[in-house]
Amino acid sequence: MDPGPLRDALTVALGVATGAMSGLFGIGGAVISTPGIRALGASAQTAIGTTLPSIIPGAASGTLRYAREGLVDGQAVRATTPVGIAAAVAGALLTEVIPGEGHALMLTTAALLAVSGARMIHNADEAARALTAPSPETAAGTTVPSPEPARVPGDVVVAVGDRPHGRPTTIRLAAVGTLAGLLAGLLGIGGGTVMVPGFTQIAGLSLKRAIATSLACVGILAVPGTITHALLGNIDWRFALLLTVGMIPGARLGAALTIRAEDRRLHLVVGAFLGVTAIAYAAGEIAALGS
Repeated sequence: MDPGPLRDALTVALGVATGAMSGLFGIGGAVISTPGIRALGASAQTAIGTTLPSIIPGAASGTLRYAREGLVDGQAVRATTPVGIAAAVAGALLTEVIPGEGHALMLTTAALLAVSGARMIHNADEAARALTAPSPETAAGTTVPSPEPARVPGDVVVAVGDRPHGRPTTIRLAAVGTLAGLLAGLLGIGGGTVMVPGFTQIAGLSLKRAIATSLACVGILAVPGTITHALLGNIDWRFALLLTVGMIPGARLGAALTIRAEDRRLHLVVGAFLGVTAIAYAAGEIAALGS
């Protein structure tokens, strides 16, 4: 499609949709924006590079909305992003060494996402019961006030009882960052797709906190990629600006929907999203192997 008002309007709409998914699920949203601007006329290389600068302000917009609710875990961001950046570089370098052109790794990733999605859906009823079950004190007729969130210098809010504290937690968080970075570098998939289930199932964060923290990490992890593609001349700045115009309000909308969602429904939606993503990855690789 040639540049003009229609393409510009479609690009902004694409940005809104991408931002909403980004805020809802704590991901960068390139799974929508990259093929979207490709369909609007960008070359394959330009499509990959152009989505990155729009991820940064979009993620920042959604992160600020989550921060107002005290859902961004500062410790997790600090433990995840440095190793994630290093692992992404290492993963990119390993693509030249690992045999199989990434097909086996992508199928393994699809299987992991499918298992994570199934566990998320399985845990939906458990999450609902945890919210509605009365405590022993309440059952006995004694009202016990909920503890106030513990404020940690440099963090936004760390809720008491939300996750374990201490060295093992930092190691788990670093492990999530390493896995997300490696897969992003090896396969070009979004780190948020890995970080959300990783934060919940490995590091023990609640789902809403995992989504909020993943979105913050995604924005930071997009910075080195943006710089690299800008230096290589792979960014169409008109596309990037228009995507950003839509991404910023879209991400705030997605974050607001997640904040208001009940835990059971959120587990079901995120689990279904991971399952659909797993099917898409697996189908693409099976088709590539058969061609």
